[in-house]
Amino acid sequence: MSDAVMARAPDWGANSRAALKGSGVAWFAVALIGQFLFALYILGFYGGTALAANWQAWNDRLINGFVDGDVAGNFALVSHMALALIMNVAGPLQFVPAVRKRARTFHRWTGRIYITTAFVISIGALYMVNARPGLGAFNSAAIQIDALLIMLFAGITLRFALKRQFAQHHRWALRTFMVVSGVWFMRVGYTVLGIAFQGDIPGVTSDLNGPTDIILGYACYLLPLAVLELYFLATDNKNAALKFFTAGAVGLSTIATAAGIIGLTLFSWLPKVQGALAGL
Repeated sequence: MSDAVMARAPDWGANSRAALKGSGVAWFAVALIGQFLFALYILGFYGGTALAANWQAWNDRLINGFVDGDVAGNFALVSHMALALIMNVAGPLQFVPAVRKRARTFHRWTGRIYITTAFVISIGALYMVNARPGLGAFNSAAIQIDALLIMLFAGITLRFALKRQFAQHHRWALRTFMVVSGVWFMRVGYTVLGIAFQGDIPGVTSDLNGPTDIILGYACYLLPLAVLELYFLATDNKNAALKFFTAGAVGLSTIATAAGIIGLTLFSWLPKVQGALAGL
């Protein structure tokens, strides 16, 4: 084979690595925007209605909203929302390369806040699910499993950070991010299904105990976690075909995530925030 022909031969290894890395960067950029928008929604809608003392607006959006006389449960609910705001701001910032490299003190402190908040919000979720029977048995189980995974992964993330094994720390932090973002993924998932079925999603019930609700209750954190594990596998493997396949899977996830975020923002979050602020 001549040198000219060899020079024109594609470098499948390099191309597959670039495709895999590019797909990961694209998904994270979309997720970063989406989580910040979710944080603004929490601040604008729940914060705005709270300032207006319009607690009924919370009950209209939540199955387990405010309950008369349940001081502990209502406090846990408000705390949960406040901590969710912190999680959606501090979480994505942990994975921005410029922050990790150039603002290490900020990265460490936001990481500590993130890990601590993950534990507190999980304990709060376990309390609300068990103290307030409102969700179906299957979705209650899904929430509790997610909360336990959050605490487990957060603990392992902290352990590797303290041991200064930063490669392992980074991977477990990403796993923690996936399970912590379960509620966000669920909202994105419902919106994508709504777009696909033109608003008439089969298997969805008002108490979130329909077959689609049950599947999405588990898939909202297990599916993103599975895609992440596939990404790790492809990163560690030299097989170009696996890298291209994974890049394609992550690319489809990016498109679905972006569609869900756009739909949520335009048709749910933005109108509700505008209504909440108009009531101030």
